[in-house]
Amino acid sequence: MDLTKLFVSGGIVMYPLLFASILVVALAIERLYFWFKLGRKQQQLIRTVLDLYQQQPILAINRLKREQNLPIARIFLAAINLQDATPEEFCLALESETYQEIPILRRFNNVFDTVISLAPLFGLLGTILGLIESFSDLKIGTGGSSGNSNVVAGIGTALIATASGLIVAILASICANLFRGLYQRQLDQIQASTTQLELIHRRHWEDHRLLSQTTSNIY
Repeated sequence: MDLTKLFVSGGIVMYPLLFASILVVALAIERLYFWFKLGRKQQQLIRTVLDLYQQQPILAINRLKREQNLPIARIFLAAINLQDATPEEFCLALESETYQEIPILRRFNNVFDTVISLAPLFGLLGTILGLIESFSDLKIGTGGSSGNSNVVAGIGTALIATASGLIVAILASICANLFRGLYQRQLDQIQASTTQLELIHRRHWEDHRLLSQTTSNIY
């Protein structure tokens, strides 16, 4: 069937549905690129930085500064750059920066949710408007069948709007669920890696404190 005829048959609501579908596809492509880049680079960066931070913290900082386009790099740097931070201060810095990164990781989730909610409603509105127009052509008691057949055909075309709204909502729902899963996976990775960084920092801090106490006792 001709897609142009289907689009026209759906009525005026097909235009916002078309816009919503284009928006969903465009945002989905942007998010897929974002998560692909994150997954490809970030895991390797975490392993490298944790290894370096145990022995050569300066090299770890330099590596993080070269990768500041990644959320985990910004989170690590926010804590590592603190001067003489206690374990509690180090932990608070990691948590604070993590909260600031959450909107970046959840970007466009509200747009997908809005499309999921509104697309079926636009489809239903288009169907109702189509039914109103079809029944306005119905001639009761005239004995003719041409008008009634036109009504039946009009009802069929009016349902195109509902089907289109559902298709757009399903597409948006698939994207939203996919990106929510990636977001939750990213949060778990951040929590695990920041906990490891905290343990390393606590060990360094305790070693430095013991060394300071020993030095002071000697003098």
